[in-house]
Amino acid sequence: MPVDYHVHLEEGPYSFRWLERTSRALQHFHPVNEGVHHRKWILESYHLLSERLEAGPYSSKWLDLYLQKAKERNLKEVGIVDHLYRFTETRAYFENYMDISESDLGRKQYRWLEQVMTERMDDFVDFIESQKSKWSDHGIQLKLGVEADYFPGSCDRLKELLSNHNWDYVIGSVHFVDGWGFDNPEAMERFHEYDLQELYGRFFHIVEEAIRSELFDFVAHLDNLKVFNFRPDEENLLPHYQKIARALVETNTATEVNAGLFYRYPIKEMCPSPRFLKVLADAGVRFTTSSDSHYPDDIGVYVEENTERLRSYGISDVATF
Repeated sequence: MPVDYHVHLEEGPYSFRWLERTSRALQHFHPVNEGVHHRKWILESYHLLSERLEAGPYSSKWLDLYLQKAKERNLKEVGIVDHLYRFTETRAYFENYMDISESDLGRKQYRWLEQVMTERMDDFVDFIESQKSKWSDHGIQLKLGVEADYFPGSCDRLKELLSNHNWDYVIGSVHFVDGWGFDNPEAMERFHEYDLQELYGRFFHIVEEAIRSELFDFVAHLDNLKVFNFRPDEENLLPHYQKIARALVETNTATEVNAGLFYRYPIKEMCPSPRFLKVLADAGVRFTTSSDSHYPDDIGVYVEENTERLRSYGISDVATF
């Protein structure tokens, strides 16, 4: 059954690049004088963007584009999530664990947090709940989720934050090592400060701790540290892969085949890597499928291919929540 459990409505940071990508998504559904970029084109593009911005991220008109594409891609269940760092209620959590010091990295990350932390959790929850019946009428089950960053030692504080709402499922993810957001292209140079073997060991230690916290229904993109192509010989990572597989099985926690790094980042590889996927599959880990889309034209992308990939490893059932 085609499912996509890792779909974002919006994220930021808000920039001209974000405007361009949003405009491209809108014009996927509402082409504007395709191929002819003259004054009329820019005015009509501006009108589309203006409507989108004025409506805000939790707009049924925007979510309807996700529904349209989900139907085109024959999805049967879709989970919409926002990153926990989108919500103002979580500021103390992130400020406690992120590096937002007066260092170069800290200043960059503080600016990033200001750019993305713009919404209220209640508004997101109420909006998704209000749209479920519409999706059901179109034959698709819409699920309410959240993607929560895990930091070492954060279990109790995170549990409290997540307990305020009745989520259909919670995704755990790791985007930070030593307070550094390693998938931020503005901070990519920090990879050169680490021994990669040691860095991956620290990363997978956090991933295992996240799994064993048992706060999450599934843990996302298990090897996303590879995002910018910094990775040691993968042979040396096999013990980490096996440790993560054991943790997932022992806690009955699922993971995903996530296409996001494949079509949006320099590594051009799914998460997990083919070798990691084999280790997980051989151990009996449960999988769901995810596009990790941030725009409606990407929902469901590569879900069919990754479902087939799972079948090639003998996995015939996809996890749902």
